[in-house]
Amino acid sequence: MAEYQSTVLLDGLRFGEGPRWRDGKLWFSDMQRYQVMTVDPDGNAEVVVHVPERPSGLGWRPDGTLLIVSMEDRKLMRHVPPDGLEEVADLSSVATWHCNDMVVDARGRAYVGNFGSDTLSGDEVSPAAIALVTEDNEVRMAADNLEFPNGTVISPDGRTLIVAESRGGRLTAFDVADDGGLSGRRVFADFDEVSPDGICLDAEGGVWVSNPLAPECIRVLEGGEVTDRVSTEHNTYACMLGGDGGTTLYICSADANEADWSANQASGFIEVVEVAVPHAGLP
Repeated sequence: MAEYQSTVLLDGLRFGEGPRWRDGKLWFSDMQRYQVMTVDPDGNAEVVVHVPERPSGLGWRPDGTLLIVSMEDRKLMRHVPPDGLEEVADLSSVATWHCNDMVVDARGRAYVGNFGSDTLSGDEVSPAAIALVTEDNEVRMAADNLEFPNGTVISPDGRTLIVAESRGGRLTAFDVADDGGLSGRRVFADFDEVSPDGICLDAEGGVWVSNPLAPECIRVLEGGEVTDRVSTEHNTYACMLGGDGGTTLYICSADANEADWSANQASGFIEVVEVAVPHAGLP
């Protein structure tokens, strides 16, 4: 197994999520500061836009429109530069609690996960569905009965979607139909001591998986073989391959993920490490 050690590129965040590489920068959400931000490879950070109901997943449509998941009101928003937001779609017909991560495909369709239920307030754990927002901003259910659908990737040919089921301890794959529908559900990888959160895909079909339960990111192949491990400074919540060659692994890490605690602490980080296989697919 290949072993790596990351270093901290950016500190002082509250809780980073949804990292994406675009235009020579890492874009990400600081959920607890209600901001979408960027950071360049030298560690220079900027605020892009404030999202009042807490941002999470990010993605771009083919025309360059930045889409942002607005978690608490369960909406998909678009950024109106320089600092505006407009509603694209209301996801509450599919999402039964706060929304989280997202992937936007090459046609501009967005797949958005959600928590399923308000367990922090004592609700029972409930399965959740993936909401699909079409190119025409219509909302429908793409897949249901998932255990906290979270980080999501799409293969380079656009035909396979893989989602992390954080409570299920697995990655689940689907076939993507021409109309965006998902079918052919199957297990891509099962884990014993990993709660997969944010994920990203590389050019050899490996999936990098962040692990909120430990200070690490792992690379897994279909079937469950773990080939690479990055030891990190803090527990990890999301990851993205980027940089000029696509081999810089950017990792959102934090001291803890409890919302009430992290909302008042500068406990979030962006960590980086160079790995062997470059980025592929979406996001």
